[in-house]
Amino acid sequence: MKFNWDRNINIKDAQELALMREAGRVNALAHETMQKMIRPGITTLELDAAAEAVIRDHGGVPVFKGYPGPTPFPGTICVSINDELVHGIPSKRKLKEGDIVSIDCGTLLNGFVGDSAITVPVGKIETSAQLLLEITEKALWEGIAMLRAGNRTGDVSWAIQNFVEKNGFQVTRDYTGHGVGREMHEGPQVPNYGTPGRGIMLRPGMTIALEPMVLVGTPRTRVLSNQWTVVSADSSLTAHFEHTVAVTDGDPTILTLL
Repeated sequence: MKFNWDRNINIKDAQELALMREAGRVNALAHETMQKMIRPGITTLELDAAAEAVIRDHGGVPVFKGYPGPTPFPGTICVSINDELVHGIPSKRKLKEGDIVSIDCGTLLNGFVGDSAITVPVGKIETSAQLLLEITEKALWEGIAMLRAGNRTGDVSWAIQNFVEKNGFQVTRDYTGHGVGREMHEGPQVPNYGTPGRGIMLRPGMTIALEPMVLVGTPRTRVLSNQWTVVSADSSLTAHFEHTVAVTDGDPTILTLL
């Protein structure tokens, strides 16, 4: 059955948003812990174990672990290196000086999900890689600024696409941001490209995991033989930043901050 993004939009009240903020805070703690660990020689499996420990120590559950797909996802985090865009599987692979590593993490706590992602340099990286990280993170903030009641999802998508492309990079057409709440994937769907004035109208109480996924070269991707890891089709570098954000009567509220 095809997922119906439009019908699966769940408006949250103030109490539910408070619970989502707590799930987001624990998720941010997991990210903070991993970010402090990142150095040449550490394995992605060590990062995964650290994230799971933080989440469980705070009474949460790693929402990615066992997530259904071609096979159940085996990790607490998706950890994607260099040309890997999303859904990289934790392993004994060691990070190297000059890598960039994207970490996507989700926490289920008190019935609600916090979902966020960062891309981090490993030691000293090339200037071009640093620019990719900066543009991708700024694109996230460009999108967040448009998450206001009365705007449409296309306004958010266009803000991301326009900022990324005018800086010489590409956004994926294959993977998108999405609503989040009691489930990791709810409505509305929020692509990283779009047309202003189109799409679902944003309303207070919507909660959206906004996640620019940016590529240096082609926007095309392919999936590796493990049936999870998505890489750039031309093996160019990629980056990924994400926050869970609530639409309010005023400024958007980020739910995945410390």
